[in-house]
Parts: sequence; structure tokens; C-alpha cells
Amino acid sequence: MSPLLAIRDLSVQFKTDAGPIEAVDGIGFSIAKGEVIGLVGESGSGKSVTSLAIMRLIRPPGLIRSGAIQFDGKDLLALDEEAMRRIRGSQISMIPQSPRTSLNPVITVGRQMARLFELYAGQTAAQARRSTLEMLDLVGIPDPARRIDQYAHQLSGGMCQRIMIAMALTGSPKLVIADEPTTGLDVSIAARILDLLRALGARTGAAILLITHDLGVVAQICGRVAVMHAGQLVEDAPVRSLFRSPIHPYTRALLRSIPRLDQDATMEPIPGSVPSVLSPPPGCRYAARCDWKAGSCLHHRPAMSLVRTEHSVACVGHDERRIPAS
Repeated sequence: MSPLLAIRDLSVQFKTDAGPIEAVDGIGFSIAKGEVIGLVGESGSGKSVTSLAIMRLIRPPGLIRSGAIQFDGKDLLALDEEAMRRIRGSQISMIPQSPRTSLNPVITVGRQMARLFELYAGQTAAQARRSTLEMLDLVGIPDPARRIDQYAHQLSGGMCQRIMIAMALTGSPKLVIADEPTTGLDVSIAARILDLLRALGARTGAAILLITHDLGVVAQICGRVAVMHAGQLVEDAPVRSLFRSPIHPYTRALLRSIPRLDQDATMEPIPGSVPSVLSPPPGCRYAARCDWKAGSCLHHRPAMSLVRTEHSVACVGHDERRIPAS
């Protein structure tokens, strides 16, 4: 069965006065229908830029320089803007970062949601209001009949996030992109948001691309995870395989940086810093931070290769058997 979303050799470039920046450099991964996949990495690794590229929302001075984005049998990069506009919201929707600032401050949250039902489902104003109340109840907003006429500043951060999730689902999309959906939320509220995303994904059948820097979040909701570093994909694996036996040194460093309640070991910061996006090294972009590097790592970019069932990694060190596969 063909995947719902398939990205191949995607590169996104931004032109600056100092020179071009390759924010995303030749990445590729796929998402099956109903699958929940995490896209993880440090801040600045290219995760959010990847999501904007999928939505075709890269604006000048940025451009999608190369690659292919196939969605449900369509080449998104070949569509005109009008065709792409019909896909956004109705077939692919996004839950952005900063939910409160993503809502219009001078329009009630109910009216903002109702407008989507009118647009995507052709409902009348009265029908859209009823649908909005049902959706607010579905995502667990207390007293929806009162909240529907309130503004974003009158709601908590958790409520604003739930409303953004509800808005993302109004068009019954096939793919939902959630960009850091728990950032800035209380731990208990964040846990409820993740439970809500998981439950709604299972109920609606929508695939979910969860973008985060937090592998702990990935462990709770995702079935598979793709790891990005400095604009490139370095590992792609089922969550259990990656957590039990990570292969790439960067993935291992990410996991060591997470505090564990079941272990006495202290979390370790990732050494060094992300390489400059203006003049990235020719070889592996993690080599300068890696204890396993060899001479070939400095000069040759490793390609993604399958090393276990459904587990791929881009690491010369693994190829040279210096890093065990299990």
C-alpha cells in the first residue's frame, strides 16, 4: 500500500545577505494512513521548515530548491496555489506553535471555528455553530456554550491549544501536522493534550506528524520517529527500536540528555554546537561533536541505509562496524 505522504530528497533554502542557508538538506521519509510519526531534533534542525514545506507555505526569501512531496497520489510541488489552498485545512491541517497568538484576538473563538465549517462543509451559520459546539465538547472544552463566545485572551493556554486542535480537525483532514503542541503548557495539561491527539487520531483515522524536540513526548504518542540534525535526517525507526537500541551517535546523545525516573544516571548535555548553516562541513554534520568519528566522516556525507527491520540510519561509523546495530 502506498504511503499517504512521501517526501524524497527535499531541500529548502533561504537567501540571506551572508549567503544561502540550506535549512533542510535532502531529507526523505513517509507517513502511512493513520500513522503517528515524530520528527525530532534540536531547535534549528529544520523540523518546522519541513512542516511549512509540506503545507507549501515557504515564502521568499525562502524556496523549496529540490525534491518531491507526494500526498495521497498528488505531487504537491506541482500544484498551483489555488489547488494547494483547497488542500490546506481540508486534507492537511496544522496545529501551530503558540496557540494563543495563532488565534485572531478580535474575533470570538467560536466564530473562527464556525467559519471553517462554513468553508469546508458548506454549512449555514446556524449549522456551523452547532458543529462548533460539538467539536469543542469533543476536545474537552468545559462549558462550550459559554466558551464559544469568548476571545483568546479569556482562555487558558491549554484551552487555546485544544481549540487549535479542534480547528485542525474541522475539515476532517487526512494528515494533521502538530508543531510543538505541548510547548509552554503545564505538565498535566501537556499530558492531556497528547492523550487528546492520540484519541482523535484513532477516532478520525488521520495521520499525525508530531514535531518536537522532546523524545519523551514521542515515546507517549508515536509509533515511529525520524531524527533530524542540522537540516538532515540521521535516523528513522520504530519508536521501540530507537529507544532500546539507538544507532546514530546524535540520537544516542539526545536520549542521554533526557532525565530518566527509572535510572540514577544524570542527564548529559550534548557536547559542542550545531554546525553553521552558512558553511556546513562537507561530511557528516555531527562529526565535530562525535566521539566515534573517523577520517571518512569528515569528508563524505553518509547516506541513509537500512540496518534493521524498518530502521534506517545515516552513519559511516555504523557502516564500519564501530557502532553496534543492537
